[in-house]
Amino acid sequence: MKECMIEKNTKICTCTYEPCSRKGMCCECVQYHRKKGQIPGCLFPADIESTYDRSIENFIKTYKKEK
Repeated sequence: MKECMIEKNTKICTCTYEPCSRKGMCCECVQYHRKKGQIPGCLFPADIESTYDRSIENFIKTYKKEK
């Protein structure tokens, strides 16, 4: 298995939640948000990500508007 490239991932991570302990560890981030019934912040546009509403409903609403 390929090792996690935390340093590289951290540089491109769009999450604005600064005290996040999962920054750069995408697999842990996905697992964390999945357990909470959420979508990781990196899948949202920047203006929506910064609201910290990572609900599935907000994700669907966000991308329905773009069509």
